[in-house]
Amino acid sequence: MQLSVIKKKALGFAEKQGLVIAFLLLVIFFSIASDVFLTYGNIILVLRQVSILGIIACGMTFVIIGGNFDLSVGSLTSLTTVVVISLHDKIGPIPAMIVALLVGMLSGTLAGYLIGYLKLNSMIITLGLLGVIQAVTLIYTGGKYSRLTDPDETWFGFIGRGFVLGIPFPVIILAVVIIIFAVILMKTVFGRQLLAVGGNQVASKFSGIKETRIIMLTFIASGLVTGIGGIVLGSRIMAAQNYIGEGYEFQVITGVILGGTSLTGGEGNIFKSFLGILIVGMLMNGFILLGFPYYTQWVAQWVILVVVVWIDIASKRGKVLA
Repeated sequence: MQLSVIKKKALGFAEKQGLVIAFLLLVIFFSIASDVFLTYGNIILVLRQVSILGIIACGMTFVIIGGNFDLSVGSLTSLTTVVVISLHDKIGPIPAMIVALLVGMLSGTLAGYLIGYLKLNSMIITLGLLGVIQAVTLIYTGGKYSRLTDPDETWFGFIGRGFVLGIPFPVIILAVVIIIFAVILMKTVFGRQLLAVGGNQVASKFSGIKETRIIMLTFIASGLVTGIGGIVLGSRIMAAQNYIGEGYEFQVITGVILGGTSLTGGEGNIFKSFLGILIVGMLMNGFILLGFPYYTQWVAQWVILVVVVWIDIASKRGKVLA
């Protein structure tokens, strides 16, 4: 009887803290496998690498909590990066950043309207939007590589390359975005309404919640943070390729789902989404340190995504811990 109680408590703890346990196990494994993994330089490198994904993941968390997906964030990252780089020398860094943010929000508004108000399927709409945005990027650049004329003469590079008290500035931006989105989700009326809409749209509608507006705002938020991510990315490399954000949507969704945000909506946590993104970043970094080919990380992410999705669906059906 006592063993049964202990087993149930242990399983309950593993279910609630499984993400943290997985994170610690990965740290231990890569620390043993590579002497470089836990060095200060490598830790800073990992944090800088995941900062952009983490910023975008905050918006993606809102979207998935609302019961939808945004597959366009990779192409939108490419477009906003190209926009901020191409306009930097023409109108200055601040106006260029504002335009990039407006482009991100415009894309989010379009997706949010089609999905929230016209009730169209989010995966189909954003998958189509992915191609449209990539086409717009190529038309805008004429297929050419974008770069700053004199990158050493502008403060713009500080956003993606600078440090404050030894902390990379992109990580500081990430921390600010995480805090803002966490507060919105946990402490505001909008956050409670978002969780209600994702959990049960019919019930929330009869409760007087305007689910169309909530869903649209989640996509606008996703577009906004993707614009921020594009700015940071452009500042880091001071140039932009037309396909620079390709694959970001897969990494972001993997991290968010790994962080416990439910595929069916109504459940999610900003801090856990970041932890999920951090695990994805650690896998990428660890595989490289161990000498694995770059493409193996995609296989690992696919396996992780399949397992996490299975657990999420099975738990909703009452098959986990039964």
